Amino acid sequence: MAHFLRAYNAALIRKPMATQCITAAVLFGAGDIVAQQAVEGKGRNHDFMRTARLTFYGGALFGPAMTTWYSFLNRIKFPSPTKALIYRVWLDQALLTPIAVGFFYSSMSILEGKPEEAVERVQTAYVPTLMRNWGVFIPTQIINFSLTPPHLRFVVVSVVSLFWNTYLSASNASIEAGQTAALEAGAEKMATID
Repeated sequence: MAHFLRAYNAALIRKPMATQCITAAVLFGAGDIVAQQAVEGKGRNHDFMRTARLTFYGGALFGPAMTTWYSFLNRIKFPSPTKALIYRVWLDQALLTPIAVGFFYSSMSILEGKPEEAVERVQTAYVPTLMRNWGVFIPTQIINFSLTPPHLRFVVVSVVSLFWNTYLSASNASIEAGQTAALEAGAEKMATID
């Protein structure tokens, strides 16, 4: 295990973008597997396309964006460590997070081939997800920005994100199922009117 951690740390320093994108892909996929198996109890009815969508989102969309974001936050110079901590957490949670939450739900709608549901899905999930995110990630980021070396900050967030991604996957699936049920009920109602 120690050899793996040393190799991973070296990869983070040499090729941060590729390493962090792979990390995000694996953790988003793993979060979906946990959501489907442990939370939803799907067993053999596992939705592999859903896992593929979440893995793609993590590696191709979330990973590059977050790697760039943390690089930006690490380059900003502040007059004191306390101000650096306060402003980095504030920028991360007040500026980035509201955009990231909306982007996640709209991206999932598009990746599922249902772009027409994106606005409704964001409206349904946005505020509850944002509130829960702040409950999880404000304390995480306070610890992360005060104790973690800059090249490992994405990793800390990624580990916490395994559990967060499980929540996001289950939340997105629940909202998608609700939208599908509402559409089917509407179609049945229209059929009885005709």
